Amino acid sequence: MSFNDNAQLDPGRVRDSRGRSGGKIAAGGGGILVVLLAALFGINPQILTDLGLGGSTSSTTQQSQGTEGAQSADCQTGADADQRSDCRIIGTVQSLDAFWGPYLDKYSVEHADPEVEIFADAVNTGCGQASSDVGPFYCPADQTGYFDVGFFDLLRDRFGADGGALAEEYVVAHEYGHHIQNEIGTLQYSQQGGTGPTSGAVRVELQADCFAGLWASYASETKDESGNTFLEPFTKADLQSALSAAQAVGDDRIQEASTGRVMPEAWTHGSAAQRQAWFLQGYQTGDINKCNTLEASDLNNPA
Repeated sequence: MSFNDNAQLDPGRVRDSRGRSGGKIAAGGGGILVVLLAALFGINPQILTDLGLGGSTSSTTQQSQGTEGAQSADCQTGADADQRSDCRIIGTVQSLDAFWGPYLDKYSVEHADPEVEIFADAVNTGCGQASSDVGPFYCPADQTGYFDVGFFDLLRDRFGADGGALAEEYVVAHEYGHHIQNEIGTLQYSQQGGTGPTSGAVRVELQADCFAGLWASYASETKDESGNTFLEPFTKADLQSALSAAQAVGDDRIQEASTGRVMPEAWTHGSAAQRQAWFLQGYQTGDINKCNTLEASDLNNPA
């Protein structure tokens, strides 16, 4: 999904802590790979620990020295968002802001835009310190979504997403969806029911996928403060990019790639087919009431 070249971006909308000096954090060893595979598109590292998905680590990385925020300060227009992933995060977040506030107003839901931070290597959060190995995540304690742009390369090169723009935008929209869940009270169900194909964790993740699709349904209509639309109408290829990302991070795909076998009893996010199906449910219906994964009797067939 391409941005309108004239769309106005506000780099101040996100914190950019890349280059900020910081302490060491564990970021290696076999255990952290388990965390990475389990946490892709996850909620926050603490929940993974609660579910027993963490592991010991054996090496450390050091954040680099530099000037905070310098790298994304020149993200000014939609044309920049078409060229750079950090600018695309900023533009997508602004589009999500423009969509969710008015949409939730119709349901008398009080909405506050989440905080967003772009980081590299490691970051301190309200949910504790995290390394880039956990992938993008939302921390409900500080109501912030955290993104390392290097994840998008991993999504393409390691897990088979096609690298299109909407694949990256889907990642951002999914994490923003966790913030919406936090506001409407469904995020808490992620810690109910342990793991498995019908667990609370899976249902919450699939709902966030549905919310990402819901945003995509209206994305070409969201406008900046000057009245320019953020995004152009997307093509079939754009949609396929989002679906390729959803497929790439299905529990079954990740388990098979990492262990050679599929273990549904350990699922925390849903299968590739389920993630695609619930994204399409949101996109095709444009109705938040159709994203009720918590009560769905059949997660394979959204109704």
